[in-house]
Amino acid sequence: MDYLLEGVRTLLDFQGGGWKCLVMIAVGIVLIWLAIKKEYEPSLLLPMGFGAILVNLPLSGVLNQVVGGVEAHGIIEWLFEVGINASEAMPILLFIGIGAMIDFGPLLSMPSMFLFGAGAQFGIFAAILLAAVLGFDIKDAAAIGVIGAADGPTAILVSQVLKSRYIGAIAVAAYSYMALVPIVQPMAIKLVTTKKERCIHMEYKPESVSKTMRIIFPIAVTIIVGLVAPQSVALVGFLMFGNLIRECGVLGTMSETAQNQLANLVTLLLGITISFSMKAEDFVRVETLMIMVIGLFAFVMDTIGGVLLAKFMNLFLKKKINPMIGGAGISAFPMSSRVVQKLAMQEDPTNIIIMHAAGANVSGQIASVVAGGLVISLVSQFL
Repeated sequence: MDYLLEGVRTLLDFQGGGWKCLVMIAVGIVLIWLAIKKEYEPSLLLPMGFGAILVNLPLSGVLNQVVGGVEAHGIIEWLFEVGINASEAMPILLFIGIGAMIDFGPLLSMPSMFLFGAGAQFGIFAAILLAAVLGFDIKDAAAIGVIGAADGPTAILVSQVLKSRYIGAIAVAAYSYMALVPIVQPMAIKLVTTKKERCIHMEYKPESVSKTMRIIFPIAVTIIVGLVAPQSVALVGFLMFGNLIRECGVLGTMSETAQNQLANLVTLLLGITISFSMKAEDFVRVETLMIMVIGLFAFVMDTIGGVLLAKFMNLFLKKKINPMIGGAGISAFPMSSRVVQKLAMQEDPTNIIIMHAAGANVSGQIASVVAGGLVISLVSQFL
């Protein structure tokens, strides 16, 4: 009863900041509602939302425990220290599962799609500049900019490696905008394209991709990226390792485990662990709102960057590219490619560009982790 009364007094102590805890509990409920009712990234938003409630309850035992007069880490603080703060293990391990889910076949059959994965990272660097102009220091600005990759694990990893003070807000923004791809991307694409451009048909002549090529590809990408951007090796290497498990043909059970049990377990733990950074005193501040706005700017500019690259290429091509393909070059796979196909069919029901969009989309998976590594490398020189 004493704990109950003390907890209630803490929440009602507005001058002492208790209202901030109430705000974060409300945020947690909203995230749970979005996960269940709207089905927006439920595997992440639901544990993040419930975790936000747990860490903002007064005297919460998930943050610290006192046993026999000795204070020890609570479960969520322990998970954060071990799985993210000390080793960044959770977001990196998740890439094994992501890699095992990806089929690089459409990309390998159309290598030109690599360009759109690169072009769609423009928003990251535009957002970094905007964040810096708005007063964030370089490490925080860099971590905020990576929200534009539409890749939650990469955003979390970069923000943790750079020791950003806003990892909770960055994680919420990254996964929120990933979930809002079907809403945000169509508006961004229509902003910079005409109906005629959106109706462009593209031929798809599938070329068989040999098993040997599928096996060589993840190995070659890891080596090349490791030489060009060493800070990306942890990200790209684990992504490609997961894909190698998928493509080698002798680890079927392990591939299924990586795609399902491993990915689901790490996602579950990652979501509730990130809530450690959603404590009221760290989250309820003006900077959090600014991060959400900058993150949206980064996401929109990534989409626009890919589209504008396709439009630029069309100036020199006889067979025109549907510029919406460029917008699919973000890392939100397969949502972005589906959104592009849906837009194409809204303009012309006979226009099928899903394979081109899928090729650009999986190239965005690679480009986003490379961009994350480059950001870490560049910013580390200033720290």
